[in-house]
Amino acid sequence: MSGQFVTPSRPVHQPVVGLVELGDEHDPIVHIQDPYDPSRSVAVRRSALQPIAPTPARDLTPQPLLDPLAQRMLAGGVGAGVTGWGAGELLTGAGRLVSAAAGAGSAVVAIALLLLAWKMSPSSRPGKTVNVTNINSWGGRSSTRM
Repeated sequence: MSGQFVTPSRPVHQPVVGLVELGDEHDPIVHIQDPYDPSRSVAVRRSALQPIAPTPARDLTPQPLLDPLAQRMLAGGVGAGVTGWGAGELLTGAGRLVSAAAGAGSAVVAIALLLLAWKMSPSSRPGKTVNVTNINSWGGRSSTRM
């Protein structure tokens, strides 16, 4: 490369116009790990490598023993189970109440029927006696006497 050099005869405050050749401008060779054999290294020009993003710092804070989302899901499942058990117990109690009401209703009906039968029975009051005689003869004739 050829270029124009700064000479001491020029004043320092004036900019240099033209080509300037730098003495350490070259592409260095770097050694990287071989992707196929980790025990070897490969020489590569630095300009051929792509820039690598720095690895972010790891979060080293201690984590809870159980995941908070898993805890909420477990609590929701247990809560739903307890709610279902409570609803079952409520329906059982309501069923027992209906059964008791049905039993009481049937007892009331039985008592009403007994009272009605007691009032309607002919043995409790004197009345008239009716005798019915039915006479059947040969040939399909029959006569009834009261």
